Amino acid sequence: MRTPGWDRLIASLPDPHFLQTYEWAQVKSKYGWRPIYLVWTENSYGSYLPDQLDSFDPSVILAACLVLKRTVFLRGVALCILYAPKGPLMDWLDGSLRRRVLDDLQSFAKSQGAIFLKVDPDVVLGTGLPAGAADRVDDGGQNVMSELQRRGWHYSSDQIQFKNTVLVDVSASDDEMLARMKPKGRYNVRLAEKKGVTVRVGLKDDLPVLYKMYAETSARDGFVIRDEAYYRTVWESFMQSIEPHAEPLMAEVNGEIVAAIIVFYFAKRAYYVYGMSREAHREKMPNHLLQWAAMKRAKARGCAVYDLWGAPDEFREADTMWNVFRFKAGLGGQVVRTLGAWDFAPHPFWYKIYSGVIPRILDVMRSRGKQRIRQSIGGA
Repeated sequence: MRTPGWDRLIASLPDPHFLQTYEWAQVKSKYGWRPIYLVWTENSYGSYLPDQLDSFDPSVILAACLVLKRTVFLRGVALCILYAPKGPLMDWLDGSLRRRVLDDLQSFAKSQGAIFLKVDPDVVLGTGLPAGAADRVDDGGQNVMSELQRRGWHYSSDQIQFKNTVLVDVSASDDEMLARMKPKGRYNVRLAEKKGVTVRVGLKDDLPVLYKMYAETSARDGFVIRDEAYYRTVWESFMQSIEPHAEPLMAEVNGEIVAAIIVFYFAKRAYYVYGMSREAHREKMPNHLLQWAAMKRAKARGCAVYDLWGAPDEFREADTMWNVFRFKAGLGGQVVRTLGAWDFAPHPFWYKIYSGVIPRILDVMRSRGKQRIRQSIGGA
């Protein structure tokens, strides 16, 4: 299976992300979104069909952005919303390029009649825990944020992706990666091995079991997930591709699946996106061994970074993600704080209405989602 031209183009840009790939666009197109592929070269800017991009030379591409478009109706009026997940991709510290791309995106949003255009690129604002010994502020990222504010962009109340994360350097040797873990993390990896936990790569036939375990995890930990068809679409789409790619890693005890993660790979970076576990054998620390296996597999695939996908917005113990963050921090990674999602709203009136209506709709959908998951587990 050949790599689509779009994926080859964006892989050559700074901080390419699997949420900007052709495969992700195809997944979202099955759920009401229309993908639009925007490309900037030194002398041109335009929207292209995927097949048109096969002949492009990646070396001439300065910036690119997958934008997802969805039609919505407010008070009987047909409008649209635009979202560029983890985009646009470019050198954000190049001031002239940044101004050009933002100008074009703002014009594009107006021409589409959009309520808003949301972007959430991986622009780094700082590293380390805020006010901690390792806290480092990134002046370049701070300048980008200031420019967005001057342009009238709004920090979004709807943060689709995690704005903070933990990154593990997997280019180091195994001994170095283990040494960077906190002592309890190293101990738990070795404990899992000693207690007979094994890890294998999952197959397509394992996906129904994975979803059931994911549903159990969501009910136990109090987060909302979608139906099985959605996750099967995501997982199978990436498992069937070569670059980007996804693979399940399954932790077993005496042949029983007790935990699993699904790792995505793209452009020399690996991502821990989905995790699921059962109560059985938790004392054998299967999740630690899974993450250790993922680090080693990411390194074997030529990745330099393993993204542990998510950290609290505010680093305080009262945050609902704090325990998950402590687990990730114990794996020896670095906290990275990024820009988060920002909205450009060409039509403030509709943006205000949309921003007031959607949270109420989402609350209802989340409540129904939790009820659906509880029923599916109870009826299984």
